[in-house]
Formats: sequence, structure tokens, C-alpha cells
Amino acid sequence: MGRTSDAREKILTAAQSLIELRGYSALGVAEICKAAGVPKGSFYYFFESKEALALAVLDEHWAAQRGGWVRALQNEAEPLLRLRRLFEETEADLRTGQQSCGTVSGCMFGNLTLELSNQTEPIRERLQQIFEAQVDMVEKVVTEARQRGDVTVGDTREAARSVVAQLEGQVLFAKLYNNTQHLEALWDNCLSLLSARRPDVAAVSY
Repeated sequence: MGRTSDAREKILTAAQSLIELRGYSALGVAEICKAAGVPKGSFYYFFESKEALALAVLDEHWAAQRGGWVRALQNEAEPLLRLRRLFEETEADLRTGQQSCGTVSGCMFGNLTLELSNQTEPIRERLQQIFEAQVDMVEKVVTEARQRGDVTVGDTREAARSVVAQLEGQVLFAKLYNNTQHLEALWDNCLSLLSARRPDVAAVSY
């Protein structure tokens, strides 16, 4: 097969699946290439190291996830209902993954933060950038909700960071207990974090 045009994508796809299943540290280049169906030479043609591959996997995963966040958070619904939609779609995605492989995979970004943040600076910095981008997106929604009088928070940045942290924490619990029901508390917890009035969910369709 060699350095064919789809070899890079095959390596990225295999690496993402293996990282989600087993983590990063336990993986070797040979195992990734075997799963991808490409020779080892192809790996080093596209990636100078396993760390470089991990960074590329993070970028690919965030590009895909960000699309979902944009759809959930940037629409015509009330601001708080957009957050609710984000929570619901996160729960649905994890449930689909659980039905496919038998376990809740959790969040790749959270998993790698726990595994690697004290081991490799480039990955730690990339994870910081991704989480800050998530906070940026949530902060815009929280700011809009405050302008409408829907929430009473003072510091919208810290409020958004708390929402993202809560989401990440509940996903972690869902993975730990292999039970997506832990995500059902996201909505009520978010309303409490933001000192928010409860919108009329039944009257709104996404």
C-alpha cells in the first residue's frame, strides 16, 4: 500500500479508535499500523512521532466535535435551551458508542488530560486550547442569557468554565460507571450553576 493518498486517514482513524479504547501510552506504532492496514514506513512518512500523531488525532476529533457544538449552540432557540441541546446530544453520542462497543468511552480530551497532561507539553497545550475553545462557545451563550435576564451570574467566563467542567465531570462519571444516566443531571446542575430561571422546554422545538 505504501504512501497512498488514504494512508494518513487510515492511520488517524485507527489511532483514534485505539486511543478511545485503550488510551495513548499503551499503544505502539506497530499496533497502530497493523490496525490501519498500512506499513510502518507510511506512519513515519506522515508523522514524525507518536506524539505528532496524537496531536493530529486531537485536531481531527475536535474539528468533528466542534461541528456538533456549533449546531447545538448557534441557533435560534433560547440560550439556555441551546445548552440543554448540547447536553442531550452529548448523552446521545455516548449512548450510541456504548451500544456499539459495550462501554461508555468518555471524552477523548478528558481521558488524555488525565493520562498525559503531566507528561507531554505539546499535548497539554493542545488540550488547553480545545477546552478554552469550548469555554468560548459556552460563554457566548451565557452572556446572551444574562442580557436577556435569564441568568444572574457575574463573571460569564467563570460561569462558562463551570458549565464545561460540569459536563466533563459527568462524562467522566458516565465512563467510570459505564452508565449514561449520569448525564441526566447536567441540565438541572447547569441551571443551578447559572442561577437561572427554568425555560419552558415543552413549548420549544429545536
